[in-house]
Amino acid sequence: MSRILNVAGMAAVGMTAASMLLLAEPGFASDLAADANIPAIILPGADAPEVEGEAELPTQAEAPVEDSIKIETEADPAPTPAPVTAASLAELVAATPAPAEIDPELRCLAGAVYFESRGESLPGQLAVAHVVINRANSGRFPKSLCGVVHQKSQFSFVRGGRMPAIRKGAQWDNAVAIAQIARDGTWKNRAPGALFFHARYVSPGWRKTRIAQIDNHIFYR
Repeated sequence: MSRILNVAGMAAVGMTAASMLLLAEPGFASDLAADANIPAIILPGADAPEVEGEAELPTQAEAPVEDSIKIETEADPAPTPAPVTAASLAELVAATPAPAEIDPELRCLAGAVYFESRGESLPGQLAVAHVVINRANSGRFPKSLCGVVHQKSQFSFVRGGRMPAIRKGAQWDNAVAIAQIARDGTWKNRAPGALFFHARYVSPGWRKTRIAQIDNHIFYR
């Protein structure tokens, strides 16, 4: 019995040795190792064997970066005030807004209208305003409106080079509006190009070209 066991043991050892020889043969190691799920030993410097059936892990794609769109916005220009239109000079005077602050030049022009013609009609006041403007633009008188108004011996209401105090009210408001209209040229002047005027009850004996008479004033150039 023991002999039979010894023979069987020797046969088993022989089969094991044969199997080891087969595993050592080239061409069989990788196949058998794969079939038997035996891990292969990779020597340093050797290429790693390819393993069939190994799924490649998906790599997360980078989200495309969109170029930022720059929206160029242009600053809106300041709105231009609509021109004031009117059927008559009186309507235009009423529609002309008073300035928040009266600059010195406008004050001098309105002062001349106020002191020289506040009792005249609106066309008469406008003609007086244009005389001041025409003088400033003529090259024969001071170049500024205040220079024209304060010029010595030109306007009787100016005393000592100064304008009297102005009494605020409707007449002053009209004078300011007339001064703006004359300065902006938004209404036709009945005495175009006039540089001089006087009250009709005086006779200065001027040898000048008469242009027009409006109310109590006669205008010349």
